[in-house]
Amino acid sequence: MIEVYTDAAASGDPGPSAAGIIIKKGQSLSEYTFYLGAKTNHEAEFLAVIKALEICVDLFPGEIISVRSDAKIVVDTMEKNFTKNEQFRPMFEKILILQERFPYVFYKWIPEKHNKNADRLAREALQNYTKPR
Repeated sequence: MIEVYTDAAASGDPGPSAAGIIIKKGQSLSEYTFYLGAKTNHEAEFLAVIKALEICVDLFPGEIISVRSDAKIVVDTMEKNFTKNEQFRPMFEKILILQERFPYVFYKWIPEKHNKNADRLAREALQNYTKPR
């Protein structure tokens, strides 16, 4: 099973945003960051999951994926397999398509204190991508 930790950071709502992703397979740990552009924090949280699943499609096809996030809106949406929110619908549908590439994907809400490394990555990425050059 692949453990995936995602988090997002946004400066403003909407504003510049970034994602931090940690992917753990056994003792192996990989870290990823992405600049996401001007997004709301909720949009950035969904996009962090999309980016993580895209990585897993490339690196871990056919594996069981456990996505862990402190974004309750994302976890609740994916557990219910439904959203009424038109803003989230395209991202929700993209996640559903990506999920089809795996035998099983499940989502688990975790407290922020258990997601500190993904949070750190997202915040560092946001600072790196938005600092003046």
